[in-house]
Amino acid sequence: MNDRNFFNDPSVAVTRNLLIINFLIALAATVSNKVQPSFDWYSYFSLHFWKSSAFHPAQLFTYMFLHSLDWSHVLFNMFSLFMFGRLLEQVMGAKKFLIFYAFCGVGAAIIQEITWTIDFWPMLEQLNVITNEITKMEADGVLQTSSYRVDGIVMTSMEQWNAYSDSILCRPTTVGASGAVFGILLAFGMLFPNLPLFIMFIPIPVKAKYMVIGYAVLELYLGVHGVNTGVAHFAHLGGMLFGFILIMYWRKKGEFDNRIGGFM
Repeated sequence: MNDRNFFNDPSVAVTRNLLIINFLIALAATVSNKVQPSFDWYSYFSLHFWKSSAFHPAQLFTYMFLHSLDWSHVLFNMFSLFMFGRLLEQVMGAKKFLIFYAFCGVGAAIIQEITWTIDFWPMLEQLNVITNEITKMEADGVLQTSSYRVDGIVMTSMEQWNAYSDSILCRPTTVGASGAVFGILLAFGMLFPNLPLFIMFIPIPVKAKYMVIGYAVLELYLGVHGVNTGVAHFAHLGGMLFGFILIMYWRKKGEFDNRIGGFM
C-alpha cells in the first residue's frame, strides 16, 4: 500500500474523487430537502421499477451516487470504499478500477430490476386484469355509470386508472453505492484472499476470502427471507456477481493473474 497522503496520492485519485462526489451529492440532497423540498432528487435520480413512468435508463447509473437522507448510509458505503478501494485502485489502475466500480453498480441495478419484476409479477398480472376490465367497460360506455372500485377508490375513466396503477409502480426505489461497494469487496477477496482483516464484533482476524463468503451468504439469507425489506439485498449480490464476471473476463483475456498486483 502506498503510504503517501491519501489526498495527494495520484494512485488513488479515482477512489478519492468518488468519495468527494458522493459526499457532495449527499450534502446537496440534504440541503435541498431543507430549503427547497419541492425539488425531489429521488424522483429523478433514484432507481425506479422499469414498468413505472418514473423510470429512465440513466437511473441505472445515477442511483449509485444518491444515498438516503440518513447519513449513516453514505458514511458506511464511503468508509468501505475508502478501506478497500484504495488498494484495489493501486492494483488495477485508475481506468480499470473506475470501469469495475461502474460495472458493478449498474449490474446491481439490473439485478434489482429483475428482483422487482419477480416480486411484483402477481401484482402486474392483477393490474392487467383490472386494466382489461376497465377498458371493456369504457368501450361499452358503462364505466362512468358503473361503480368500479379499487382500494375504495371509484374509477370513472381509463386515465384515472392508469394514473393510479402507475402510482403503485412508482413506489419501489433504490439508492446508494452499496452494489458497487459489494463488488469491490468481492474483488478484494479474490485478489487478496488470505489477507487477515479485523471485522467489527469479531475478536480474531478473518481472511478476506471468508469475509466475502460470509457477506454473500448473509445477503442471500436476508434477501430470500425478506429480512429488513428496506435494504436491496439482491442488489448487493448483483454487485458481487457482476464483479466476479468482470474479473473472470479480464483473467480470461490475460489481463489479470493470481499475483498481488494481478493486472499485467
